[in-house]
Amino acid sequence: MTASDELPGSAAHVLELVANGSAASRADLVRELGLAASTVSTRVQELVEAGLLTESGEGASRGGRRPRLLRVADRGAVALAADLGSHHIRTGAVGLTGGGFDIDEHAVDLTAGPELALDALAERLAALAERQRAAGRTVRGVGIGFPGPVDADGARIIAPSRMPGWHLFPLRDRLGDRLGLPVLLDNDANMMALGEHRAAHPMRRHLVVVKAGRGIGSGVISDGGLHRGARGSAGDISHVRVDDSARLPCSCGNIGCLETVASGAAIAAALRGKGLAADSTTDILRLVENGEPHATTLVRQAGRDIGAVLAVVVNFFNPEAVVIGGALAGAQPLVAAVRGTLYERCLPMATSELVISTTRCGPDAGLLGAGHAVLRRTALADRPPEAAAPGRG
Repeated sequence: MTASDELPGSAAHVLELVANGSAASRADLVRELGLAASTVSTRVQELVEAGLLTESGEGASRGGRRPRLLRVADRGAVALAADLGSHHIRTGAVGLTGGGFDIDEHAVDLTAGPELALDALAERLAALAERQRAAGRTVRGVGIGFPGPVDADGARIIAPSRMPGWHLFPLRDRLGDRLGLPVLLDNDANMMALGEHRAAHPMRRHLVVVKAGRGIGSGVISDGGLHRGARGSAGDISHVRVDDSARLPCSCGNIGCLETVASGAAIAAALRGKGLAADSTTDILRLVENGEPHATTLVRQAGRDIGAVLAVVVNFFNPEAVVIGGALAGAQPLVAAVRGTLYERCLPMATSELVISTTRCGPDAGLLGAGHAVLRRTALADRPPEAAAPGRG
């Protein structure tokens, strides 16, 4: 998909509005996009001819002729998706209408290096592809959410925290060669933001989605689309300095980063220092649920630290919603502390209508976002040549 396909009013944008329920007819699209009816009709016709939309039946009248209803023609097309964590891989297939198939999770240690992880990932995805084909579905590509920075071209991993051997690893190309499919690679928080936006907040144009797990990251939806920044590092809040932690060294080489006190890895390390068994975010949640005071105190302080960083983001960016996801979103003291700090430190104008919530998609948000990103990129590849001509996107 070219850059023009991402523009408001493009055929890809029209497909997205119908898929996420924002528009059900040509009239809805005219109102949503603010474009001429003739322009909208051209876009719709492109998608109908490509077999991506169907138009049938009649909707409710708003005073004139009853509109015909638009629907996404799934056609059995799916994207394979994988949401990677430092110690697990979650895989599944995602359809054009947003549904997931054959979602599963596997224990894989990414910190052991890229080659072993690549083998495990390729094996799981190859088996998943075979299951989709056996069910009569067409596999269009693969979307990967990786727990670390990804370069602007979406080809390589850039200096991920606590993951030796991954720096500059060409995951996209290596995996594509193994599977024989196009691969789209991005940061896991970006994929989570895409999935949460499409599935739960399609009408919101400005959104910040935080992934709080073993690490910390965020994805930014600006004017309805993912904002990656000039080099792809937009939303990386984990290396913002937090004053109270100024003496703690960070994996990035600086001291006092948010990651050193508020990430699941940092909290688990602090709990082990107090003699408690905590090797994962699951252990942290268990201790909090059991009322362990050290765990509750550390999690609540992590929420305050995350909230302090997000307060700058909210005042600067002025989003409509802040959504907290990742494993630590299951810790209510953390979520409550984030919310309280935002209300305390942000301008009343920025928080008067701000929605602060946990993710509605849960652990599937990253999968849905990765799959959707692939399908959106490949959806118009089936258009007839005349519909895909330059200047028509």
